[in-house]
Amino acid sequence: MLGGIRSGKSAVAERLVTGASLASESSVTYVATGPRSDDADWADRIAAHRARRPPTWHTVESTDLPAAFAELTGPAVVDGLGTWLNAQLDELRVWESPRATWEPAIDARVTALTGSIRSHPHDLVLVSDEVGLTLVPDNRAGRLFADWLGLTNQRVADACDTVHLVIAGQVLTVKSPGA
Repeated sequence: MLGGIRSGKSAVAERLVTGASLASESSVTYVATGPRSDDADWADRIAAHRARRPPTWHTVESTDLPAAFAELTGPAVVDGLGTWLNAQLDELRVWESPRATWEPAIDARVTALTGSIRSHPHDLVLVSDEVGLTLVPDNRAGRLFADWLGLTNQRVADACDTVHLVIAGQVLTVKSPGA
């Protein structure tokens, strides 16, 4: 599920996991990749997401998605790959380091993620930001993030059976089984 900020992608993903008969409400796990923060606006976003989800859903907070996927016993919504990637880039301290010192490690993490998606036995509804529809960022950190999220989205989309793009709350199917 790709889309821009406030495009409606998370709400669409949440409806998809139960509405498409992928799961009963009580069997869904919500994998949150966003960091905890003292930022009031971020806390409001998290609260809005929590309020929208059924109370029977189990929530897992993790930035180690392959490990989190290994623990899942049913379908999950993973929200989202942008915050997961940011956590990986932060952990590798890429913002001020030469690419050669960290690029093989982030590539390996994306490879591990796509491998865990391909081999996962349950349905996963993955949410990611689409950052490729805007200007090229004017700073190194923004460019690194946009470049790697674009590459991550391409590799994850390749590993998925279906890919949707959400624009203004409207869903466009980008990839479907058999297409």
